Amino acid sequence: MPIHKDIRDYNASQSAGDKRICDALSKTIDQHLPGAENKIWHRHPVWFLEGNPIVGYSKLKDCVRLLFWSGQSFDEPGLKPEGSFKAAEARYTSKDQVTVGDLERWLKKAIEIQWDYKSIVKRKGKLERLK
Repeated sequence: MPIHKDIRDYNASQSAGDKRICDALSKTIDQHLPGAENKIWHRHPVWFLEGNPIVGYSKLKDCVRLLFWSGQSFDEPGLKPEGSFKAAEARYTSKDQVTVGDLERWLKKAIEIQWDYKSIVKRKGKLERLK
């Protein structure tokens, strides 16, 4: 599925350095999650598989944060826990810090390891593993 125009617009609205990071992330994510729905969700680019959020990124004050909703289950040293559920993140201040091999490996794990975030409200905050 092509990268949604709103995501391309989001990337274009960033500073030159952050745009390079966002473009590299969106291109690699889109390439390795074929058929995933992608859109702006809660004001940030996010990719979904069967309605479940998988990966996204956002511009923070001093970096671009890449977030994997199920990333704490990946057992990857390059990802740090984020929040009180299963999410994990990597932060970038330069495109040179984006290691495509790591990102490809994380995306493969994101397909294989998923927690059911799309049903979290229905389950009153309880996560269940999908895959």
